[in-house]
Amino acid sequence: MNAEFWQQRWRERQIGFHQDRPSPLLLKHWPSLGLAPDSRVFVPLAGKTLDMAWFASQGHRVLGVELSRIAVEEFFAEHGLTPEVEMSRYGRHYRAGAIELICGDAFALDAALLSDCAAVFDRAALIALPTPLRERYAGELYPRLPSGCRGLLITLEYPQHEKQGPPFSVVEQEVYRLYAPDWRLRTLERRDILAQQPAFIADGVTALDTVVYALERN
Repeated sequence: MNAEFWQQRWRERQIGFHQDRPSPLLLKHWPSLGLAPDSRVFVPLAGKTLDMAWFASQGHRVLGVELSRIAVEEFFAEHGLTPEVEMSRYGRHYRAGAIELICGDAFALDAALLSDCAAVFDRAALIALPTPLRERYAGELYPRLPSGCRGLLITLEYPQHEKQGPPFSVVEQEVYRLYAPDWRLRTLERRDILAQQPAFIADGVTALDTVVYALERN
């Protein structure tokens, strides 16, 4: 799985991971983090998620990163925003209001760029990656976030042998192994969502949970 895989998914509109509303689990659990309204929120592998617009509506500043230029430009167009665009070593930056989206590789971002991110939100990034890339994602990108950074991580758990990802199943034991000891973790909620996911049922999946974790960088 490489960058071209995701570029093709966007070109062919294979974007079942995109939701037409902000994540209900985000709305439920975000207030528990106690972040100041003007905090900067990092959204990795952002796609064109409406969660970014929700963060901006709450007074947060948003820094997203996404490989697909289609996704980035559709986000601004669908929200009636005309971004300023400039290039840097990180990629192509799109800025409008409180939202900045970088069209580029998340692994190219460094600690200097992420230094003022008080929060991180991952709904569909970790579970989009196969095991080797998950190891790299948690082991290389997350350490570049500053001490005290807080956030939410949302995963899926299902019998991996019943379906080929993405999205992939990432069980609780793996989450704790990937992020501890640099991050303090709490499991906030586990919810059975199989009945609401007909595509998983059609693939023969027999169990499907979504799990929400709170993270805080040591």
